[in-house]
Amino acid sequence: MSSRPVRIAQISDLHIKPPGSLAYGRVDTAKALERCVAALNEFDPAPDFVVISGDLADTPSAEEYQYLKRLLAPLKLPFAGIPGNHDSRELMRAALPSASYAFAAGALNQKIEVDGLDLLLLDSSVNGKPHGQLDGPTLQWLDTTLAAAPDRPALLFLHHPPFKAGIWHMDRQNLLNANELAAVIRRYPRVQLIATGHIHRATLTMFAGVPTTICPAPNHAVDLDLAKLREPSFKVEPPAFHLHTWFPGEGFGTVVTHHVPIGTFDGPHPFFGADGKLL
Repeated sequence: MSSRPVRIAQISDLHIKPPGSLAYGRVDTAKALERCVAALNEFDPAPDFVVISGDLADTPSAEEYQYLKRLLAPLKLPFAGIPGNHDSRELMRAALPSASYAFAAGALNQKIEVDGLDLLLLDSSVNGKPHGQLDGPTLQWLDTTLAAAPDRPALLFLHHPPFKAGIWHMDRQNLLNANELAAVIRRYPRVQLIATGHIHRATLTMFAGVPTTICPAPNHAVDLDLAKLREPSFKVEPPAFHLHTWFPGEGFGTVVTHHVPIGTFDGPHPFFGADGKLL
């Protein structure tokens, strides 16, 4: 097992459109991704790996995936992506053919080893539908993969949250067979985190006894309408990504997730002066 911390950056819901197009006529998702890539490249210490948890493209189209590749080209870190409900498995496989997909066709599941940590990327997309579902082969692959290395800690990534976040129009399109995922997870204590996307908001809960998060987006956020006051809406809020750090230790170690804002901010400033006294 690794003797050092392993840092996994998660970005999500890029929604890249053809060059010159704005999402919903308002959001420049390409510029947002450029800022996100710059922030990842500048982060110190550098993350070991980047997971993109779905909705890489928006429509989707082959043109969008080619533009996505150009936008990601400056990223200095290794990365892998999984589809969201805005993606196409076939177009994504064609655009990123060198990825370590578990199956030659169908779901774009991947297993990636980063030092002492397993990253298991699950394809929860359903063709032409907004909701998520893990098909039978994916659930079987997850069960077999988790059973194959019972002593290695694992982080799971998928697009659709397996829980209700309280936002009415998103809760009807979450992971519909979350109970089947939970049944697998409960058999394997090596799962240390389940990390998702889809809602564009930083969110935390427990699922099947495991800390479970939703990653914020680099562009826009789903409106936090917890009382069904408005039609489905979005806001342009401060962009961010998640940084999941696994620390080795007793058992399977521990995972800490940081919410990292994207942008330029005042500071850092010292707490103490040259005399050692608190300023």
